[in-house]
Amino acid sequence: MKVLVTGASSGIGADTARLLAQRGDTVGLVARREDRLREVLADCGENARMWVTDLGDLDAAERVALEAWEAFGAIDVLVNNAAIPKRRKVLELTADEVEETLRVNFLSPVRMTLALLPKMIERGGGTVVNVSSLAGRLGVYQESAYSASKFALSGWSEAAAIELVDTPVNIRLITPGAIDTEIWDRPGNNEPVYVGDKVPAADVARAILEAVDGASFETWVPDMKSVADMKHEDIDGFLAMQAEWSKAAEAEPGAGPSGP
Repeated sequence: MKVLVTGASSGIGADTARLLAQRGDTVGLVARREDRLREVLADCGENARMWVTDLGDLDAAERVALEAWEAFGAIDVLVNNAAIPKRRKVLELTADEVEETLRVNFLSPVRMTLALLPKMIERGGGTVVNVSSLAGRLGVYQESAYSASKFALSGWSEAAAIELVDTPVNIRLITPGAIDTEIWDRPGNNEPVYVGDKVPAADVARAILEAVDGASFETWVPDMKSVADMKHEDIDGFLAMQAEWSKAAEAEPGAGPSGP
């Protein structure tokens, strides 16, 4: 298969690209950091290609998707994995910061998907994998901008899957919990209140490959669907509990809930 992976310079994206290459797929890599991207490219075989792109530039995001299609002759799978954190309290956020988070985490996957969907349908097949977050299924303390972007991605994916059910294109949604990536340590963000165990990024990468080959719409890594179900059963109680946990975590790091 020919697969285009965004956010491929580290973490989930880098592990996904390497696993795809190991099983013989042709991989296209997209990320902002050229030096890190070249390191991953070196592990992905002679047919791999890379595009150094800031996906916050939506025109550039669409252009890369189309360039990759032309370079490879087609794209079988688009993995929308790139994302930025924005760990700030609501009263600390600016409108520009929220907009930037939405552009990278939600609007760039939309633009890239819309650019390739007609081509996939005309060609007779394709899969779009959107990497969301537990924060896209429930609100997380200090993560209003990030949660908004991931809620949008989850909702858009569900609606698109419904509309595309009679087409040859599949939509897959990956919902990770607390994953061991650089997203926790990026500059310009508040300290996370969650300091507990984190799942290796490679586990999510394996889940992405299984989702591409499988038939299920949503994959949770780890399976924290019960937490989202609990929220839906008693939203007021859930919000109160999250607020108490978050206060406790600020006073004593490690006392809070699981993060995105």
